[in-house]
Amino acid sequence: QVQLVESGGGLVQAGGSLRLSCAASGRAFSRYAMGWFRQAPGKEREFVAAVSWSGGNTYYADSVKGRFTISRDNAKNTVYLQMNSLKPEDTAVYYCAARGGPALGQYDYWGLGTRVTVSS
Repeated sequence: QVQLVESGGGLVQAGGSLRLSCAASGRAFSRYAMGWFRQAPGKEREFVAAVSWSGGNTYYADSVKGRFTISRDNAKNTVYLQMNSLKPEDTAVYYCAARGGPALGQYDYWGLGTRVTVSS
């Protein structure tokens, strides 16, 4: 079991940057692949980025590729999402998630989310 708590959301102007953090508690954080998802108002939750347990493999949605970077620090039980060149369409609640096994697939554990609002 792993518990996840996101932080770092807020209000930012278009073109700005934010860094989201997800702190994990529980056992064996380094065994879990980690992902970021988001849900905009009136839309379904969508995949944003994922990182393998070692940090060696990363995956991105086309909509954020080149602007967002996912990383993890297993010593700190934390995963990050650096978001640059933010656009109004990035406005959403961002969720951190964990799963055993490969980074792409159904995720088992979820945080409560942190809200990101990008103004135009």
